[in-house]
Amino acid sequence: MKNYRPSLLILVGSAAFTIISFLITLFVHFFLVELHLYLIAVIPIISGALAYFIFYFLLKNFILNRLFLIYKSIQINQKTYLPSNENIDSMILSAEQEVKNWKDVKNTEITRLKDQEVFRREFLGNLAHELKTPIFSIQGYILTLLDGGLDDPNVNRNFLERAAKATDRMASILEDLDQITKLEVDELKMEKRSFDLVDLISETFDSLELKAKEKKIKLKFDKFYTPIYVTADRVKIGQVFTNLIGNSIAYGNESGETKINLLVFESLVTIEVIDNGPGIDSKEIPRLFERFYRIEKSRNRNDGGSGLGLAIVKHILESHGQNIQVRSEVGKGSTFSFSLDKSEISGPVSSRGIPL
Repeated sequence: MKNYRPSLLILVGSAAFTIISFLITLFVHFFLVELHLYLIAVIPIISGALAYFIFYFLLKNFILNRLFLIYKSIQINQKTYLPSNENIDSMILSAEQEVKNWKDVKNTEITRLKDQEVFRREFLGNLAHELKTPIFSIQGYILTLLDGGLDDPNVNRNFLERAAKATDRMASILEDLDQITKLEVDELKMEKRSFDLVDLISETFDSLELKAKEKKIKLKFDKFYTPIYVTADRVKIGQVFTNLIGNSIAYGNESGETKINLLVFESLVTIEVIDNGPGIDSKEIPRLFERFYRIEKSRNRNDGGSGLGLAIVKHILESHGQNIQVRSEVGKGSTFSFSLDKSEISGPVSSRGIPL
């Protein structure tokens, strides 16, 4: 019975009432008062019809009141009234669908909140670990100096320099955290203008040259490129290249290479940062851009990064209306690719759009 429509249940009940009324009319006709034949037929029909409309009216008002309370209790800013001209079946079907939609929305919210809670716990744990390492180092150096190392010229300067590096690491982590927070709430101002992408990449190569030489990694373009002008925030895109190329050096193989490939297609310029390093397992890629997430074997906290570089890259590119993709194969290297808007001006301009 639970799958029957309400109007059908009322109809069945009214039919049963009509039959009972007919039997009572026959009893009266045979045992009490003789009735005309048309009354024997009319009385049950009228009784059944009246029963149908009375039950329908009462049940409809009952359902209207109950549905109103349900909507009011579970759906904020939802229906404050229900149209009385709808039939009972439509009201029930509509209510079932809306409650199902409400349930799906709430289940989605619960899943999202659970995911956020897991992420929050992981984030706080990772942040505590990232800050704990330099803090313990500073604490150890200071205690050593206080225990007599301060008077030893061979120890004091060396330990102070190490403590300074540890404080620099903490400052770097906090600065990156501040930047990624501003990126997430769109508080970081973007100064988009036309600039030469090839020139920016060359500057990044120069800034990372010493770091690359330590691991004998070659930084190069895939081929010779003439100036390619894009419209973006030059400083922020420079940070993207610094993080991506810096990661390829930090986690790359000795005597490896990192190359940049540029593809111009209509209004977009696609940039590929390609290395022949250890590669990334496919199951790790979906979490690669999470804050502090590290791949256990290839990403080591001793390499000195804040663990926020790729998360910052993702947010900077999203603030430019672009996404970053990763292709990788373990043992064969990785490719990080993204696109930027090609500039309509074939030359550099200031932040105010004035040609330089």
